[in-house]
Amino acid sequence: MSNLGRIEQLLDFAKEEPDNPFNFYALALEYQNSNIQKATYYFDLLLEKFADYLPTYYHAGLFFEKKDELEKAKSIFVKGISLAKAKNDNHAQRELQNAYQNFLFENDLD
Repeated sequence: MSNLGRIEQLLDFAKEEPDNPFNFYALALEYQNSNIQKATYYFDLLLEKFADYLPTYYHAGLFFEKKDELEKAKSIFVKGISLAKAKNDNHAQRELQNAYQNFLFENDLD
């Protein structure tokens, strides 16, 4: 299936299940390399409307870092780590902490 076909299918799923964050997450991932504006929209939607959807934080943090929105990326990583701790998701917490450490190192932040 082409990227466009996947996007059309995901848009249909999002209309059918507007309360399922996975559909919007998948759209953000599909768009992140082809349409920065739409990817931004879907990541922001997820962070606002589905703040408890843990998978968002890793990819959103990396996405906003790539866009050079460093303060936003930092905030996303920190919130994601906190959420992973609250959910007792050690795997996600480790992934987010590693990504955050790399982010701090790469961008000379602390």
